[in-house]
Amino acid sequence: MRSVISFALAACAAVAISSQALAQSPTPAPSPVPEKMPFDIPYGMSIGVDKAKELMAAAEAEAKKHSWKMNIAVVDTNGEPVLFERMEGAQIASGAISINKARTAARFRRETRLFFNAYESGHTYVSTLDPTLTASPGGFPLVENGKLIGAIGCSGGTGDQDAVTCKAAADLVK
Repeated sequence: MRSVISFALAACAAVAISSQALAQSPTPAPSPVPEKMPFDIPYGMSIGVDKAKELMAAAEAEAKKHSWKMNIAVVDTNGEPVLFERMEGAQIASGAISINKARTAARFRRETRLFFNAYESGHTYVSTLDPTLTASPGGFPLVENGKLIGAIGCSGGTGDQDAVTCKAAADLVK
């Protein structure tokens, strides 16, 4: 009996020592601080309804080409809606999502897929930035002549389908 207790104590001691050794492993070096601000796109004149209609038509054409039923939103530089469309049969819940994707892309001046990627890699701090932030593919900033004029967001399919639909329109802005 004494040998069983001694063996058990030795095993516990070995586990405790090895777990302390693992806990003391060095933390990885922090990533270097970039010299320039990322996504530092200057603001331009907000998109007007005529340009928004042109982009809406391009996104809708891309969605129809694939038989995808989409909600499409175009917002100004502040993230406020300029134009919204729900295609026939599109998921009702995706209306607000498309607007929030566009709003996120405009206010943060970057594609919403970047926030999705951050979540996927375990960086949940993103949820603390803005309660309306939408971390899902399908939101693109609209940059014309190097200045942000608004954003477009699509929702109704998978994230990748949403992104393909919106990118077809966003690529028209130069």
